[in-house]
Amino acid sequence: MKKKKVSVLTALTLSAAMLLSACGGSDEGSGSTKTSGEPAEKKEAKLEEKIVVYSPHGKDILSKFEAQFEEKNPGVDVEWLDMGSQEVLDRIRSEKNNPQADVWWGAPSVNFDQAKDEGLLEPYEPTYSKSLDEGFHDPDWNWSGTSQTPEVIMYNSKELKKEDAPKDWDELLDPKWKDKIIIRYPLASGTMRTIFSAMIYRDFKDSGDPAKGYEWLEKLDANTKEYSANPEMMYNKVAKGEGILSVWAMPDVVMLKENKNYPFEFIIPESGTPVLTEGIAVVKGAPHPKAAEAFYEFVNTPEAAKQLAEEFYRIPTRTDVKDLPKWITDTEIKPMDIDWKVFQKESDGWMKHWDENIKSGEKEIKQ
Repeated sequence: MKKKKVSVLTALTLSAAMLLSACGGSDEGSGSTKTSGEPAEKKEAKLEEKIVVYSPHGKDILSKFEAQFEEKNPGVDVEWLDMGSQEVLDRIRSEKNNPQADVWWGAPSVNFDQAKDEGLLEPYEPTYSKSLDEGFHDPDWNWSGTSQTPEVIMYNSKELKKEDAPKDWDELLDPKWKDKIIIRYPLASGTMRTIFSAMIYRDFKDSGDPAKGYEWLEKLDANTKEYSANPEMMYNKVAKGEGILSVWAMPDVVMLKENKNYPFEFIIPESGTPVLTEGIAVVKGAPHPKAAEAFYEFVNTPEAAKQLAEEFYRIPTRTDVKDLPKWITDTEIKPMDIDWKVFQKESDGWMKHWDENIKSGEKEIKQ
């Protein structure tokens, strides 16, 4: 986990016009004042001088949007903590009685649904709500979707030819891949928890029994060389050839290849893949609620969504984002048919069973 804090750029506060033009903010909740000689008009509440963001999006995205938000909102200092999706949920749970975060930016919808059920989120309907289809937001607006994330098989293209790489999930269990797979530690990662849960769900949806899914994970564990404590460690080890396969989010694989020249390629599993809806939410009891709403709006404008698509390979959920990159428009995805409510109900138990009964004891979580 990395904590980032920079000094306040200036002591100036925002006028209503600057807030609306720079952030696309809503005027809901603002008050009106009247003094001698001043017209009785509605005035936007000033933003607080600080905002705290918890996110798994990584330092590249967080640093860029921190700088952009502070430039558009002089006097507001953005602080962010970069950690896994599950770690964000656990931290917000632990801080329920004394909230420290304002915005939770990035996690699978299942994590946000869990947080909603535990009373950890503050409903907020963004100004762009009509650009989100029904499946891309909570019915009560406790969270809304920001991007779609298909999960894929990732491989080192220097060590493995495309024709030799696994084409579907079950091919990862072939004994020839023993000690060639490196996986991000699932308990801290919303992405990995979703992939593992999807492998259990394939049979569970009909049988109601996770046994065959557990058997699948046992075979994968037998082929897994290491569980990495964070994504960067997993990326580096696969890039160096210490392992040549992993399972991960397609946008990250493309970004690492295009922006950082990692020798990565991906296979979209032939039988289908879970496609996550990544979201954003305001934390209940946020210390800086106005700044939270402004940041929420700012990172989800069409311009921001296009930037995230072009520079960080995120597939937007908004329907009004134009001229998306060719890799998005041309990539064919076969989504798995998943009941996400079942995931929400069962995944914690499934992951606990994996941790206590399947994960090989000799495979340390590499720090």
